[in-house]
Amino acid sequence: MQSLLRWSIENSDGSAPDPSRAKDLDPGIIDMILGKPDAVQMKEDLSVAVDEARSEEDRISALDHLEMLVESIDNANDLEKLKMWEPLHSLFQAASSTPVIKMQTLWVIGTALQNNPAAQHAYLSYSPLQALTSFLKPSPSSSPQIRSKVIYVLSGLLKHNALSLNALGPDGWETLKSGLQDPDIAVRRKIIFLLNTLILPTAADQSNSSSNLSQPEHVHSNSHASMLSDPSNISTSPIALKAIRDHGILSAVVSGLVSPSPYGEDGDQVDLDEDYEEKSIRLLHTYCDTCRGEIPPSDKSPLKTWILEREASQGGPTQLAEKWGLGLGELESLKRAAT
Repeated sequence: MQSLLRWSIENSDGSAPDPSRAKDLDPGIIDMILGKPDAVQMKEDLSVAVDEARSEEDRISALDHLEMLVESIDNANDLEKLKMWEPLHSLFQAASSTPVIKMQTLWVIGTALQNNPAAQHAYLSYSPLQALTSFLKPSPSSSPQIRSKVIYVLSGLLKHNALSLNALGPDGWETLKSGLQDPDIAVRRKIIFLLNTLILPTAADQSNSSSNLSQPEHVHSNSHASMLSDPSNISTSPIALKAIRDHGILSAVVSGLVSPSPYGEDGDQVDLDEDYEEKSIRLLHTYCDTCRGEIPPSDKSPLKTWILEREASQGGPTQLAEKWGLGLGELESLKRAAT
């Protein structure tokens, strides 16, 4: 830094700048002063990330920096202009990618997709859903950490995007349903939370009069053009509700409460996880109350019995409602839905 300051002083005579001297400046010094443009940094990061000759540490560091850059919605949109989506999509699937590189790549993709329809549509053009959901199946190549990051990507790709959700298809919904019994409880929590998000109605769902509407947090004309031109593009509730009915997902949610599957590294955790319980109850309440859905007849009695047992164990309905983050009236409404 001292040498840079000395150079600046020595090359300044106090007169007005001479544009003709600009060509004599070292580009490296210009970069030190002004910093490289984000687009240049993004391309350099990706170049390091895909270079198998580089150390894993260097590649992860480059992906970490790239993830930070794509937090900016403008930089995220530049991924398409810079033709970076395809190599990123390929990187997390590559057999040569280590689990940490796969996880870090998924992190970059998921961050770029957050609340960004332009990025969602750009990435969707590479038909990524089958590859993504294939990683939700536990295997030696798909650790719990990778599965969690896949859900992070799916959340960014599917939320407020009817086109993406339609592309998920029956196999994708079946995979999400199976994920409700994932051996890692954190994965189950993320899936149940995602399902609840997808069924929340928006202002575009004219048939629903509830005030509990889901909308993107921020709207930018440069990235939300499809949403602004047709607000129904963000409506995922009708698609998700139909899929939940068609694939018996609500029964899987009830079963996960009434008869929870063991979880944990050794499969020895049998008690119902409190966070998963609360998220499941929130989904059931959204489905029954906000979306006016009906619990399958075969699930009503087991659910009602289980709720009453939980009331007794918590000391009454008021205590149970507080535990679940519900109002007392919301708890009563859920019990009526199970009757």
